[in-house]
Amino acid sequence: MSGTSLDGIDAALVDASGTHPRLLGHHYQPYPQALKDALLALHQPAHDELHHAQLIANQLARDYADATLALLHKARISAAEVRAIGCHGQTIRHRPEYGYSLQLNNPALLAELTGIAVAADFRNRDIAAGGQGAPLVPAFHDRVLRDPTTHRVIVNIGGISNLTDLAPGQPTLGFDCGPGNLLMDAWIFRHLNHPYDPDGSWAECGNVLPSLLERMLAEPFFAAAPPKSSGRDLFNMDWLDTRLTGQEEAVDVQATLLALTARSIADSIRQYCPGAQEIYLCGGGAHNTALVRRLKEALPECYIAPTAALGVDADWMEAIAFAWLAQQTLHGRPANLPAATGARHPCMLGAIYPA
Repeated sequence: MSGTSLDGIDAALVDASGTHPRLLGHHYQPYPQALKDALLALHQPAHDELHHAQLIANQLARDYADATLALLHKARISAAEVRAIGCHGQTIRHRPEYGYSLQLNNPALLAELTGIAVAADFRNRDIAAGGQGAPLVPAFHDRVLRDPTTHRVIVNIGGISNLTDLAPGQPTLGFDCGPGNLLMDAWIFRHLNHPYDPDGSWAECGNVLPSLLERMLAEPFFAAAPPKSSGRDLFNMDWLDTRLTGQEEAVDVQATLLALTARSIADSIRQYCPGAQEIYLCGGGAHNTALVRRLKEALPECYIAPTAALGVDADWMEAIAFAWLAQQTLHGRPANLPAATGARHPCMLGAIYPA
C-alpha cells in the first residue's frame, strides 16, 4: 500500500488462510523526496505528463518489488510460498465523477521482478458500476472488526480521513470525511521543512482561527451526503491558499488544519453514525496525540482507541486489507460494499497479472 500521504510503501505479509487474516511480517520503505515531488507534480496537468507518468509507474513497480523482496527476506519466506501480491498503486487522480481513478503502477513488471502473481487496479470496476471506487477498506473492516452487539466506527486517518460505520444489524457504511494528514503535512513542510508534525506538537503551539476554519468547512464536500470520496484533486495547497488572507501566522494555520481534520471526522460520526459507542483509529493520524485528544473532546460519549485494541496494528491496516482484497480477486469474490461506494451492485475488484 502507498497512500495519499505519499510517505512511502507499506508491505505486509499476510496469512489469509484462516477466518481472519494474520499479519506475519511487515516492511516500510520511505519515498525519496525526489519521487514524492515527482508524484505531487503529476497531480496537475503538465507537459509530456503521460510519458513521465509511465516512467514513474515503472519506478514504483521496481520499488514495490524491492519492498516485497526485503519483507520476504526478513520473514525468511520464499516468493514461491506467496500466492499473490495485492498492490494498490499510487493514486495521482481520483475522479469518479468522470468515470475513472488512476493509480500509477506496472503490475506486469512487478510480477516479472518478484516471480509472484499480482492483483491490481481495484478501484475502477466499482466505478464502472456507478460507484466512487472508494473507500474499499470498509469491506475488510466489516469482515474482521464488526461486533454483533457493539456499535463501532473505524476511522482511518491517512492523507484523507475516512470512516467505516459498523452498527449492529445494519449495513456497513463507509465514506471519506475530508483531509486527514495531507494538508497538515504539506503546510509544515512548506514552513519548517518537516515531513509531518509529530504528535501535532507544532499545531499545539498555535491558536485555531475560527474564521479560517469556517471558510474551509464551507467547502461543499463536507455538506455532501455519502457515498463520497476525495483526494488531492480537491484538497491540496492551492485549495488551502485560496482560503488564506495572507495575514495568518503559520503556526495558527497548522492549528486550524488540525482542527479541520478533527471537526470533519467528528461531524461525520455525529451525523451518520448516531449511537456510536466505540471509535477505533488507524493510519498515521492515529499517532497524532493532539488530534486524538481533539477527537476525544468532540466525542466524549465514545470510547476511542487505536485498532491495536482489536488486534490489528493501526499502521498496517490498509496493507493487510489489500492482501485480503487480492485474495477475494483470486477467488472471484465480490469485495466492494455498494452501501459504501455507491455502486449499483457488488463487484469482483481488480485484475490478475500471473507470475
